[in-house]
Amino acid sequence: MSACPNNLIIAISGPTCSGKTALAVRAAKVLNGEVVNFDSVQIYSGIEIATAKPTAEEMAGVPHHLIGYVDPNVNYTAADWARDAAEKIREIEARGKSVVLVGGTGFYLRTLRRPLFESPKTDELLRERLKKIAARRGNSHLYRMLQGVDPAAAAEFEANDLVRVMRALEHFFQTGRRISEVWHERAEPPEFASRIRLFVLDPDRQTLYEKINQRTEAHFRNGLVEEVKHLLDEGVNQYGNALGAHAYRRVCEYLRGERTLESAIEKSKQDVRNYAKRQWTWFRKEADANWINGFGNEESVLKELLTSIVNWS
Repeated sequence: MSACPNNLIIAISGPTCSGKTALAVRAAKVLNGEVVNFDSVQIYSGIEIATAKPTAEEMAGVPHHLIGYVDPNVNYTAADWARDAAEKIREIEARGKSVVLVGGTGFYLRTLRRPLFESPKTDELLRERLKKIAARRGNSHLYRMLQGVDPAAAAEFEANDLVRVMRALEHFFQTGRRISEVWHERAEPPEFASRIRLFVLDPDRQTLYEKINQRTEAHFRNGLVEEVKHLLDEGVNQYGNALGAHAYRRVCEYLRGERTLESAIEKSKQDVRNYAKRQWTWFRKEADANWINGFGNEESVLKELLTSIVNWS
């Protein structure tokens, strides 16, 4: 198969640790494609060990885009990613190549396919205050705040979806308008949006959780604490988005003396397992998602993906 039939753009997602990258690379090789990342942690430079960024060996010669290109102190949004991704997609297709999107941040992909409304520039001081409240009183406190000012938005979010809850609160405090009132004010989707086909991996849950636990332990063995120390020494904001990812957040807590190293490891495992659950929940709400049972490195999964693409009408 030299190119993707019907000029389809393939998007591969699923819970963390399910083998998305392995499937994307193998699919790209068959489809003469290039890979575009939509993982909100892999975009940052210098944030390496616990991000599952693909190694050169894992990329297997397939060009990858939008990985490790954002300074970790930059407040990079889903809208920023959608803009950059649209540009990359057009560049790749102009070269006559197929596009394979891969990642676990469903909100990024949704923003590309259904653009967001115009929103005010982030107030960094307000965001810092909200993050400190969450760190001190828990994510649930911010969620209750949102329920008080915008119950319609709160009903659409998970209580632990800190990024979206904070953004809704920021919008309210910066504009005086509920974010749920402006959701309909969306820009037109890009011209290629209708050609995106979403495939979601659905591996055995218990096996996935075991993989998550093993990978988290490996991150700590491979120097995660030292990496975070270096990032903090380099001036990376410990309350920013880059170090707000699961294991990074817990290491910061450990370094502040708020938990033991053992607690940081175990809490990181729990965080990532819970994140996998939220990813499953998110993609269950995507009406056009095509679910494939198994992990991305299984031959049967690749075969099912390619068969679905060929048979698409």
